[in-house]
Amino acid sequence: MKRIQWLGTSLNAVREFPEDARAVLGRELRFVQIGEMPTSFKPMASVGAGAYEIRVRKGNQYRLIYVAKFAESVYVLHAFVKKTQKTALEDIELAQSRYAGLIAERGKKDRS
Repeated sequence: MKRIQWLGTSLNAVREFPEDARAVLGRELRFVQIGEMPTSFKPMASVGAGAYEIRVRKGNQYRLIYVAKFAESVYVLHAFVKKTQKTALEDIELAQSRYAGLIAERGKKDRS
């Protein structure tokens, strides 16, 4: 089973979600850890190759963007409450930035 690595403030964001939303996200992430797809998700090509968004509707709409294409871990890039029909540009840009940072960090490790 892959471990989960929380990037930036993603873990703190999830901790602020209501308990029922956190429980669903936990189950969905467990699927991802064992190599399965979550039950409600969509690809997030705008964030980067292999990025996906888990969607949870519990009163509000909760989102978690992750990458699981690397062998060692599932990387959670961003978690947020979705307030409009279209994902806010700042949420996409934050996930893109964290993904780019992850790729750069992995590149440094490969060179050393």
